[in-house]
Amino acid sequence: MYQIKVNGKYEFDIDGNGEDLSINKNKISADARRLNASSWHIINGLRSYNAEVVSFNAAEKTAEIKVNNNLYTVTAKDQFDVLLDKLGLSSLTSAKISEIKAPMPGMVLKVLVTEGTEVKKGDNLFILEAMKMENIIKSPADVTVKTVKIKPGDKVEKGQVLLQFN
Repeated sequence: MYQIKVNGKYEFDIDGNGEDLSINKNKISADARRLNASSWHIINGLRSYNAEVVSFNAAEKTAEIKVNNNLYTVTAKDQFDVLLDKLGLSSLTSAKISEIKAPMPGMVLKVLVTEGTEVKKGDNLFILEAMKMENIIKSPADVTVKTVKIKPGDKVEKGQVLLQFN
């Protein structure tokens, strides 16, 4: 059983065992043929669909799927995610982070955030040069920058606290 959300607003309950498929408790009798590693042709009723998986993130249970040249963002929750939501424990699985430490010794080339900046998971925080390579350090979670303890030109040691978050 999966709860699927499409484009952040349309919700579906999907249940299937490999042979039978139901959407919102309605049995679906579709004919699906795999065209290649990421594309399918589906016939359901009198309608034909070309579906392609554009991107897929198994860890976050998200995908972008193109159906007949329309792009859809899909998020999924399995029965365990649903149970955690019902128990009020889903927020425990989100990353809680209070600081960023230097992953290696190096020199700060550029700081891309300031105190009070709200950043999303994956946003660039700063550029650290180490062993003649530039490393862009990204945010591991959605956070607000509380304190910036570095500036361009600073030399840092591995494990040194560079940024603190609220």
